[in-house]
Amino acid sequence: MYIYGHCSMNRKNSMKDFLDLLKIVLPAAAVIYAMYLMARSFIRKEIAEKQLDIKREMSKAALPTRLQAFERMCLFLERISLNNLLLRLNQGNIPARQLQPLMIHEIREEYNHNLSQQIYMSNESWDMIKNTVEQVISIINSAAEGMDEKASGLDLAKKIVGELSENGSDPTEATLTFVKNEIRSIF
Repeated sequence: MYIYGHCSMNRKNSMKDFLDLLKIVLPAAAVIYAMYLMARSFIRKEIAEKQLDIKREMSKAALPTRLQAFERMCLFLERISLNNLLLRLNQGNIPARQLQPLMIHEIREEYNHNLSQQIYMSNESWDMIKNTVEQVISIINSAAEGMDEKASGLDLAKKIVGELSENGSDPTEATLTFVKNEIRSIF
């Protein structure tokens, strides 16, 4: 019996020791966990602030480049407006059959030269610019369609101006306005 009683006492002591240990370990674990959560929150906040500072600095550096891209695209839209294209390219007695591909080539060259500017613009602006390019080319092709082989560049110009009158305006005007409004929204 003595052995059984001694084991029973040992068990009670070890249970008491275990409970005493839990009384120490659990609060310590809770304190360590709370410190971990606070440290993690502090580190996340510091990282977020650093990232925000980096974005601000990058924004300051990119702003002049962005503005230059918008300026270039405004110039591009002005250059491909049908009235400006006709004034610039319809020199002398150039036949309509030569003026049409010349105008389209000029538009595509200008567009390809400015392709990299899309990274500084919103997707909506860039999509409008692409659509405008296609509309201008479509108007030129539509006007040239069915023209007499002997038609002059002046005849093609008149037909293009006539189509512009029917449509109400040059498609570049709406896009130019949209791009200008996007520039204004940056400031």
